[in-house]
Amino acid sequence: MADDALEDDDGSAEDGDIPRVFRPRRALPTDVVRPTRAEVNLSHLRHNLHVLRRVTDVPIWGVLKADAYGHGAKAVGRTLERAGMNGICVALVEEGVELREAGLTCPILVMGGYYGDAYRELSHFDLTPVLVDRGQVEALGKAAAAGGTRASVHVKLDTGMSRLGVRPDEWPAFLDALRGATALGLTGVMTHFARADDPDPLALAEPLAAFGRGIAELARRGLPAAPTHAAGSAAILRSREAHLSLVRPGIALFGVDPLPSGVPWLTDPGLAGQLKPVMSVHSRIVASRRLRAGDAVGYGGTFRAARSTDLATIPIGYADGLDRALSNRGAVLVRGQRAPIVGVVSMDMTTIDVTDVPGAEIGDDVVVLGSQKYGDRTDTIRAEEIAQWMGSIAWEALTNISRRVPRFYRQP
Repeated sequence: MADDALEDDDGSAEDGDIPRVFRPRRALPTDVVRPTRAEVNLSHLRHNLHVLRRVTDVPIWGVLKADAYGHGAKAVGRTLERAGMNGICVALVEEGVELREAGLTCPILVMGGYYGDAYRELSHFDLTPVLVDRGQVEALGKAAAAGGTRASVHVKLDTGMSRLGVRPDEWPAFLDALRGATALGLTGVMTHFARADDPDPLALAEPLAAFGRGIAELARRGLPAAPTHAAGSAAILRSREAHLSLVRPGIALFGVDPLPSGVPWLTDPGLAGQLKPVMSVHSRIVASRRLRAGDAVGYGGTFRAARSTDLATIPIGYADGLDRALSNRGAVLVRGQRAPIVGVVSMDMTTIDVTDVPGAEIGDDVVVLGSQKYGDRTDTIRAEEIAQWMGSIAWEALTNISRRVPRFYRQP
């Protein structure tokens, strides 16, 4: 019987029977699974948190949305909480639930703004929602009052992003509704910068001034003072005025400098460049062949060999997060040097040109993201470089790495 046959509770399975107990299948040995993996360096994660602590003296609430930018939210969250991070921000209720079920006890802020009928989950898992409109105030206020509880909430003021948040012309009515919702306790007020990485000083000064007007309106409406927060990674590094009561770093925790080249950090310049990439992605050559001049490669034959070409196949594709935009544009590392991606990146496999990599053969390690040393040769492919090839940003390059790529957590 095949390994994946279903068994019933006495350990047997017969044709036509519906099993009543599904026994867990044994784990596959590592030598029969696909040799594509992501490695997450938890010591680098802690290092990056310590770098940020040297930039700011206010509490740090790390943003772990999108499965911690593709790094694995549960392991990342546990590591950062143990390293002293003060709180966590996520986008979705289900992301917060996942972290609570993983044993995290620090405050968790749900910033996505959509909650539907999720009050029971917010309450049960001790998650703090960010309210962005009057309807949410009324719905959550009624649910909390009916349950005999007092719910902690943050509110978001729109200061120019024009995406979520209470617009200035809506502040009076929204804040009056919040003041009347006695079952809600205001524990934070936030905004979000649209141009935090823009070197123009007004990119932060104008929304900060607007946010200040919103805080003043809260006081005029009789609402209690509450902690304020606005700064993500770029604003943390650019403006001490933006730090307010707490900061919300995301991409910087994972080793990506969010500021464009030439935009200085606000503190000791020696800190710039000290962030360490946390994730690397690896695969292995599983097939090779030699092409003649004129031979085509991959779907659509978008690459045609101009010379005798040594080609290698690696088992990673766009379903794993190796973006299709890297077709005939990106590169990977083999034996410490670059091998161009040739042809179209397909769902599960990618072809690379190893003609100029002496000795490349089946079984060789391949680095898709990260550093590789081989003899006296060393090279690095960073998320920022992959993003340039994609015509995108490092945030997308990291979050693209799908969950079918297993994560291995290292503490060197």
